[in-house]
Amino acid sequence: MEVAMVEWWPWFGSAVASTIFLWSMVQNHIPDALRLNLAALAAKLTAYFNPYLQITISENGAQRWKRSELFLAVEAYLSDACARRARRLKAELGKDSKNIQVSIDDHEGVTDDFSGATLWWHASKQRPKANVISLYPGEDEKRFYRVTFHKRHHDLIVDSYLPFVLGEGRTVIIKNRQRRLFTNKASGSSSPYGAKSAWSHVPFEHPATFDTLAMNLKQKEDVIDDLMAFQESKEYYAKVGKAWKRGYLLYGPPGTGKSTMIAAMANFLDYDVYDLELTAINNNTELRKLFIETTGKSIIVIEDIDCSADLTGKRRKDKKASRDKDSDGNDKPKLPIEPEKDDATKVTLSGLLNFIDGLWSACGGERIIIFTTNYKEKLDPALIRRGRMDKHIEMSYCRFESFKVLAKNYLDVVGHELFGEIQQLLEETDMSPADVAENLMPMSKKKKRDPDVCLAGLIEALKQAKEDAAVAKAKEEEKAKEAEAKKAKEKEEAEVKKAKEKEEGKDKTSEEAIGDNMQADKIQE
Repeated sequence: MEVAMVEWWPWFGSAVASTIFLWSMVQNHIPDALRLNLAALAAKLTAYFNPYLQITISENGAQRWKRSELFLAVEAYLSDACARRARRLKAELGKDSKNIQVSIDDHEGVTDDFSGATLWWHASKQRPKANVISLYPGEDEKRFYRVTFHKRHHDLIVDSYLPFVLGEGRTVIIKNRQRRLFTNKASGSSSPYGAKSAWSHVPFEHPATFDTLAMNLKQKEDVIDDLMAFQESKEYYAKVGKAWKRGYLLYGPPGTGKSTMIAAMANFLDYDVYDLELTAINNNTELRKLFIETTGKSIIVIEDIDCSADLTGKRRKDKKASRDKDSDGNDKPKLPIEPEKDDATKVTLSGLLNFIDGLWSACGGERIIIFTTNYKEKLDPALIRRGRMDKHIEMSYCRFESFKVLAKNYLDVVGHELFGEIQQLLEETDMSPADVAENLMPMSKKKKRDPDVCLAGLIEALKQAKEDAAVAKAKEEEKAKEAEAKKAKEKEEAEVKKAKEKEEGKDKTSEEAIGDNMQADKIQE
């Protein structure tokens, strides 16, 4: 038997080679129309006897120069779930990716199982037929994935499996991507490379986490719970008819950790950050375009919103009222003045409100909008009401719980004999976490090796801050007393003046009465 097989293989190989050669020769003499008809007939015969179906997913979809989102999702899914079963793999660092991606090499296949159905994936590429000189070698090759499955599983694969692959692939892409920090370009600026995006970006590498954030523990846990609830509530938001977004207002004195809180939230949620600069935007239309270009799973930040732009138009109203007042009762001809700019030439409060919770805010999903301010009372109530800024978080001065986090971060100290004195001083003195951290940060090797020196330096700084606060308070009280005394003096002078004028009025009235009497006597005479 083995001898027969050995003798048969050379004959079989020769027959196959001859068939391929003859078919290639015949193709050159068969008209194109007949060849296409034969190919179509062969495909129909194969499909009739073949119980398996195939779905091809091309690298380029409807937009020729843009990679298909489904193709990228399939590539990510197979690299994460099925690549271990492949024999030939390729490794690359994808665009905007922080991890090395190991995926199936071209012309390699793997199997996958889903709800009892077996599927065969095959990665391949098609080279262009014509010899075309390209500036970017390899881009003319058409890559694709082809999945094969039994036709009895058609509905399962199309309705359930492919959406599952798309969702899992998106999750893998988000997990592996390099998160980015975006900022909007100034109006009218253009990229030298012809890029049309209104945003520019750099890798987001801020190391802040909630573990290193100096903040009250209960307040910190409340923020974490709120973020987790938001991230897991896509179906709930759809059920109640709200856009999947949430607003946070961070307010408090300078140096209390508002920017650090934003970085910690982004790292916790694994979101991109869009730092929106309102002063670089000309009008509401540009603001809307910027919002449209943001992606899901992102945090949109407007820092120091109370001084970012004039959102109320109060100055214009005051100017107009002043001009109208000057024009009243004045018929003199006036020089022509510069016409006022239309409301469309600046960001208005109405435009910002629509940005937060108008119709356009529902574009995309899973977004967080954060405003920061040092002076909450300066903001328009309509801007920060619930539903726009859903949660207000006060970032206050450093207290003992926050100090313990900083001591652990900077000095690796969780307990010390000086903690009692520091706790008492922190309760009596307002010092920001940034100032406390600066006093704990070692500035030399000697100070780094000795936490006692750092803590002692912090105590001195707290005592000095306490004295400065007392002096400032005394000056304020003195100024208040002086202002009160001045006000009382002015009131007394006003009363004296009023009494004097009243007396003068009485004397004048008496003189006029005497004069009237004398005049009457003369008339009688």
